[in-house]
This record gives sequence, structure tokens and C-alpha cells, in this order.
Amino acid sequence: MADTTRITVTLPNDQVAELRKLTDNVSSYVAEAVARQLRHQLLAADLLRHQEEHGEFSEEELARAHARIFGGTEPGGSAHVA
Repeated sequence: MADTTRITVTLPNDQVAELRKLTDNVSSYVAEAVARQLRHQLLAADLLRHQEEHGEFSEEELARAHARIFGGTEPGGSAHVA
């Protein structure tokens, strides 16, 4: 089991009520949400650092990334196969 630390978090009552409708393991749910947010912030920092070193992403690069992430066709109608 991973090392853990017990903390207290204060949330609005309505959020807690909705959260309890979704899960009976609030700690796990919150830990997953925090992990997702941390990954999002780290990725954003990496992308910013890449652009500072290599310049802005081109429309083509953005379209290819979008197609790889979400599947389907790239803008312009061509299907992307990885």
C-alpha cells in the first residue's frame, strides 16, 4: 500500500452530497481527482517549456495531436493512423 497522510478538506455541503452519491470511497475519489489535476498541470508546464524552446505549435501539429488523443479524423477530413 502506498504511503498516505490524513488531511482535512473543507467542501461545500452540496458538493459533499453529490460526491457521496457517486462513491462510497470519498478518499479514493478525491485522490484520483488530485492526481488528474497534478498530471494536467505538469503537462501544461511541459508544453509551455517546449514552446519556449521550439516556438508555438503549428496548426498541423495541433491537428495531429488532437487526432491522436481523441481519434477519428483530423481537420480537413484525412484519417490518422498511428
